[in-house]
Amino acid sequence: MDLPDFGIPPQLARRMTMAEQHEYLRTKLSRRRTLVTAGAVAGGLLTGCAGNSPSSPAAVPSPTASVPGSAVAPFGRHLAFGADPRTQMRISWQVPLAVKKPYVRVGLQPDDLSRKIEAELRDLHTPGQTGVRLALDQYYLHTALDGLRPGTTYYYGVGHDGFDPADPSRRSTISSFRTAPASPEKFVFTAFGDQGVGTAAAANDNLLLRQNPAFHLHAGDICYADGNGRGLTSDGYDPGFWDLFLKQNEGVARSVPWMVTTGNHDMEAWYSPDGYGGQLARWSLPDSGFDPRSAPGVYSFVYGNVGVVALDANDVSYEIQANFGHTGGKQTKWLEKRLAELRAAEGIDFVVVYFHHCAYSTSSHASDGGVRAEWLPVFEKHQVDLVINGHNHVYERTDAIRGGEVGRPVPVGGATDPTRDGIVYVTAGGGGRDLYGFPAGVKESYEGRVHDHESVETFQWTKSEQPRKETVEWSRVRYRGFSLLSVAAESGARPRLTVSALAQSGERIDHFEVRRGA
Repeated sequence: MDLPDFGIPPQLARRMTMAEQHEYLRTKLSRRRTLVTAGAVAGGLLTGCAGNSPSSPAAVPSPTASVPGSAVAPFGRHLAFGADPRTQMRISWQVPLAVKKPYVRVGLQPDDLSRKIEAELRDLHTPGQTGVRLALDQYYLHTALDGLRPGTTYYYGVGHDGFDPADPSRRSTISSFRTAPASPEKFVFTAFGDQGVGTAAAANDNLLLRQNPAFHLHAGDICYADGNGRGLTSDGYDPGFWDLFLKQNEGVARSVPWMVTTGNHDMEAWYSPDGYGGQLARWSLPDSGFDPRSAPGVYSFVYGNVGVVALDANDVSYEIQANFGHTGGKQTKWLEKRLAELRAAEGIDFVVVYFHHCAYSTSSHASDGGVRAEWLPVFEKHQVDLVINGHNHVYERTDAIRGGEVGRPVPVGGATDPTRDGIVYVTAGGGGRDLYGFPAGVKESYEGRVHDHESVETFQWTKSEQPRKETVEWSRVRYRGFSLLSVAAESGARPRLTVSALAQSGERIDHFEVRRGA
C-alpha cells in the first residue's frame, strides 16, 4: 500500500499507522482551510460536468488560515460509473484541507493529460454533539466525465493549485480506468458487503484485484463509522473511519469502479436527508434511480450483457425500521418498471440485483420478512437471475427458490435456469468485518467439504419487529470465513453467468452456473 502524503513529513509518515496519520491531520491541520474556487473546464477529448449535483452543499466557510496547496495531497480516490458505463465515469477523492481550483487531468496516454476538468466540492461538517465521537470537517471532490469512448482505457490524475499530477514528481499518482465495451464481451465482476476497516478488509481488496474485475458491487455496510447500525443518533459515530476506509481501498477503487449501495450502518442519522447526507457527500453514483437525493443507493446500469440494479433495503426492512417506508413506495414502483425495461432490452441476457438485508439467510440476522414481502414477487415476475446480499457476515447460498420453496436443488458445481427453477440468493457478507456463525448444530458446507443437505431451524423478521421461527431446506452452501463473490459473464450462442465464491486465501468455496432457457 502506498504511503500517504497529506503534508506529513515522509520520515514521520513511514513510522505512523493510518490511525496515527489521521490523528496527526485532525489535530494539526483540520482547522486550517483554503477557499475552493472554480477550476478550468476541458473540451475536445470529453465533456466534464461538475457542480450541478442535487447533493451539492453550501459553500466552504471563509478560511481562517492558509496552507500551501503543495502540502495538501489528495487521497481516497474512488471511481463509479455514471448511468451509462460505456461513456460515463465519476472520479471522486478526498483532501484533508480545502484547496483552490481542484480538478482532474485526463487523457489517452499517461504522459498526455492535457485535458483538465474542474471538480465539485462537497464538504461535510460533523460537529461535536451527542453520539459523535469526533468532530471533523471533511472535503470530498467529484468530477463527472461524460462523452467517453466505449471500451477505452483512460489515464487520469487529480490535483489542485500547488499539486499538479502531470508534474514529474507526482507521476506516481496517475491511475487509469476502462469504460464498458460498446457490445457484450466476456468480463468478470466481484461483490461483497460488510467490509469495514482492518487487516481482513484490506486482504479482501488484494484478492479482489487478482480477479481483474470490470467493476465491484458493495452490498452495503461500507465502513462502520456508525457503530450500532440502528439509524439513530444514539448509535455512536466516528466520521474519521471514512478517512481510513477510503485510504485503505484506494489501491483498488482508483481503477475499479466501486458501486456501493446502502446498508443499515450507512444510515448516519446526523446527516439529512434520512441519514444519507454523508453518502451524498462521499460518493458519485449513477443518477438512474427514481430520486438520487433521497435514495442515492438506488440506481441501475448495464455492462455488456448484464443489467445491474442496486436497491436500498432500509426502505423495506422489518428488522431495522429507522427508514422503513421512507420512499413511500416509490422505490418498489421504480424497481418494477426498471426490471421490465431490462427484460425487454435487446442484448441483455441477465439481470443481477444487489442490496444489503438478506432475503434468505440462516445466520445471525437471518431473513428479512420485509424484503420478502415487498420485492420477491417482483423478482420472480421478471425472472431475476441472481440476487446478492450482505448483512450477515458469512457466505451462504440458496438453492433456486420459486414461490418461497426450493424450485430446484443447485449443488456445488451445478447449474440453474431462472426461467424454470427460480432464483438463487447469495449472502456475500464476508467482506472484512467481524464474522458471524450459523445456528447451533448446523455445519458449514462448501466446496471440498460438502455435508449432506439438512433442514435448518432459523427465523425471519416480521413487521412487528418480532422474529418468527421457520424450518428451511434452501440453505445449500454455508461458509464462515472472509470471502468474496466473483462472477464471470459470457454472451454469444450460450450466454451464462459462472458464479464463484472465493475464500480470502483464494481457494474456491462454491461455484455454479446460471443459464436462461438451458
